[in-house]
Amino acid sequence: MTPKKKPSHHEARLDHFPQKKIYINVTHLEKGDYELNIVHKNKLISKTTFKKS
Repeated sequence: MTPKKKPSHHEARLDHFPQKKIYINVTHLEKGDYELNIVHKNKLISKTTFKKS
């Protein structure tokens, strides 16, 4: 017999909901690979890549 796993419980709380939105329209970008870096006070917050084909 294999031991039964205990069910795990995850919980998350948000301090606040975003009040503003930023839209990036990639329609006019040339085809290719792109890297998007979001920086705040010279510190990298988020980094993502995408490809426009």
